[in-house]
Amino acid sequence: MQLTSIEIAEWSINCNLEFYPGTTSRIHLHHKFVVVNKFLCYHKLMFINKLNQLFKPSRLLYYTEASPEEIQEFYNGLLPARIAKYSNAFGTYDYPGLFFVEGLQKEVIGIEYRADDSRVEYPAELKSIPLDASFFYSVEIDDDVEINYHFIKKLFAEIAKEDNAHRPYSDLCIKENVKVMTVFHGYKKIRLLYEWKLYNDRALHVMSDDLSKFEKEALYKAAFTDPITGNYNWNHLEAYLEVPSDMGINDYAFAHFDVKDFRVINEAYGHIAANKVLSNVVKAMKEADFIIASCRCHNDNFAMLLKDMPEEQLVQKLKDFFEKLSVLEEDPYYKIYYKCGLVPMQRAMLSGNRVADFAKMAQALATNQKKTEIIIYTDKMHDDLSWGNYIKAYVETAIEQDEFLVYLQPKFDISKETIKGAEALIRWNYKGKEFLPPYRFIPFFEKDSSIGKIDDIVLRKVCQALAKWKKEGKPLYPISVNLSRSRMDNVKLIDNLVSIVDHYGIDHKLIDFELTESATYENMEHMLSVLEELRYRGFKISMDDFGTGYSSLSLLTQMPIDTLKIDKSFVDTVAAENERKEDIIVLRHIITLAKELGFLCLAEGAESKNQVDRLRDLGCEIIQGYYYSKPIPISEYEEKYLK
Repeated sequence: MQLTSIEIAEWSINCNLEFYPGTTSRIHLHHKFVVVNKFLCYHKLMFINKLNQLFKPSRLLYYTEASPEEIQEFYNGLLPARIAKYSNAFGTYDYPGLFFVEGLQKEVIGIEYRADDSRVEYPAELKSIPLDASFFYSVEIDDDVEINYHFIKKLFAEIAKEDNAHRPYSDLCIKENVKVMTVFHGYKKIRLLYEWKLYNDRALHVMSDDLSKFEKEALYKAAFTDPITGNYNWNHLEAYLEVPSDMGINDYAFAHFDVKDFRVINEAYGHIAANKVLSNVVKAMKEADFIIASCRCHNDNFAMLLKDMPEEQLVQKLKDFFEKLSVLEEDPYYKIYYKCGLVPMQRAMLSGNRVADFAKMAQALATNQKKTEIIIYTDKMHDDLSWGNYIKAYVETAIEQDEFLVYLQPKFDISKETIKGAEALIRWNYKGKEFLPPYRFIPFFEKDSSIGKIDDIVLRKVCQALAKWKKEGKPLYPISVNLSRSRMDNVKLIDNLVSIVDHYGIDHKLIDFELTESATYENMEHMLSVLEELRYRGFKISMDDFGTGYSSLSLLTQMPIDTLKIDKSFVDTVAAENERKEDIIVLRHIITLAKELGFLCLAEGAESKNQVDRLRDLGCEIIQGYYYSKPIPISEYEEKYLK
């Protein structure tokens, strides 16, 4: 982008940026800009974050007269030692800062204290001056901007043109004869406080319960409108859901949505910018021809009654709606995304005033932070949620009733056709009436701490069986049990596992803990330390479902594992009609890689002799699959394989 010298000069004057000798200007064109009122300020990473308005009571400013060098050091983040030692002292109202105070000849560096408190140790060696109680407007800017008295005055004068600081219970306006301005230095940021004055105080009427001060219209607005956007709130929209016919509404679809990472906008760009996003959403909802009624529920959550139309058409309408709201005015390079739960007309009508619960249920399934998502509610979502909540409440009863059973699926050495061990698999004899497969309960228990209880049940039952066979002098083979990654943060995990195994007197090498490779875990370093400690204690470690995750190769080089279990999805294509050369190449290299790294290689899910023979030819050592045996009760495993 090319600017003329006149344009640069005009913009620098508007922004109060000064020219320096030997340079063109302080304006650097890096395509980063902020809008202050209606002019555009180009500056190297120049950014204005309108933080908040705040109140400071009568207080004492303890200060030191600073040299020009100390003031420059302040802007570089360094405080004079005589001030820095009082940071965060008891009774201080803020961090040390640079103060422009009426009555002082020049700016000073100081810190504010609560007055007249015998518990406070005031800085005896510093000068002090009383400051009156006042309201302040707070903004944050980049720390590479030249700050002076006139810059601050100009900046807040421009802010006041577009923001009169109307708040739910009070209104502020800029103070003409400001007595205090303060500069605080943070990490790569400068925080500025400028005095404003209170001119409309409604908070007093609220706190004193003075109903006589409120008119009916004001009470109605308080009950049914949102003070930030001026739009209706959830209380108002709920009336539409209860008696839609009062407004001639026969049917409708329903949507509930929020702004992804709204907290980031609030914190990085300020609440003024964030509130503008909310207001823009409200404006768009009012203007959209397919929205019957709408509201801001709370925070960044909104709800809408929508005209019924074919699903694809409605989804496209919503996509277009959100796309128009995807640009942040303060930074066009920041993309705003939304997550939306959509309840189709039939389900919306049947749900009545509970439709928002179902929309939020669908909305919660949106997980991609880098795109707008519209999730359509289905009956299965409701069934899954209801079932999940029920079994979480019932799990303690199920444990007490011993409804959880352990089945064992044998593992075979395919070069010798001999038993090599087994994997322990959980089954649920639900209320003694039916056996539930793992997918009907494991995913729900993995979302909370219940999965740890299930893992421990399996480990105990395996140890009980091994202890029995040991006492009877039967051959003992290693048995693998699942170790859920969600338990890794439990500081007592290792001690708990060791105590269970040791209670039954089982050799640690007979227990193989399986960790699912496709599962995710953020603190990888901690997880590796847990596995290394378990291996140090003599336990075996297996990586389950290899090939289904996203970091398989890096995990292979880091995890202290003994066995690599190739996922069934690889095995399914072996010796099948749809076998592809590319699949076999990948499988062969996985097996070779495992062997070179010193791991045993186990293939899951082999169901035919042709698959077993093919896997043997590829170099696989261990097979676990229906070709040899399906999962069977512990007693049957004992009878068949431990004679």
